[in-house]
Amino acid sequence: MITIDACQPFFDYMRKSVELDAETMQLIADHSYEITHPQKHFILQEGSACDKVYFVVSGTARSYYTDFSGKTITWSFHFNNAASISKNLFAVDYRAFLTSEPSSVAIETLSEMKALVFPKAQVNYLIERSFLYERWMRKLNENAFLHMYERAFTLLTLAAAERYNKLLKEESHLLQMFSSHYIASYLGIAPQSLSRIRGQH
Repeated sequence: MITIDACQPFFDYMRKSVELDAETMQLIADHSYEITHPQKHFILQEGSACDKVYFVVSGTARSYYTDFSGKTITWSFHFNNAASISKNLFAVDYRAFLTSEPSSVAIETLSEMKALVFPKAQVNYLIERSFLYERWMRKLNENAFLHMYERAFTLLTLAAAERYNKLLKEESHLLQMFSSHYIASYLGIAPQSLSRIRGQH
């Protein structure tokens, strides 16, 4: 349980989709908690259970998976600023969270990170007890599906240079926030390939 004030960043995001009342805000605050993790901390390991959702308040993290060749691919970056959308704000393996199957991704903090934590049992409780929360979750699920589809489609169908051009058009802020090593990993290419592509622009 945390205070209403501590939940304000989360409420600000919710207000983009639903109108909040005092009762709903108190219910959410009563069924979540705040945590701060140091840099290079794993809040989720590949193959482990994913039974919590982290809403990023401050700091940065990345989620990544390991492909068939042993190479790590950054699936998403997590942070909270003006450019953030749901895939940035929520650090979770959503498939594993919904199905209770082992996680396919790891989530590692890249700096000290403060987050609001929603355990699965509390999420289910909030869905059952609050119509507003349930309606908001339905919209969040739709967004999560669209982001996952778009991310997978990009990695599977676009050439490396096309992926970089898409990044420049839609997520150029990432270039200022994260190292070239992580950007290359996000694009699914080697750092040398990223340098070559950048040299052509």
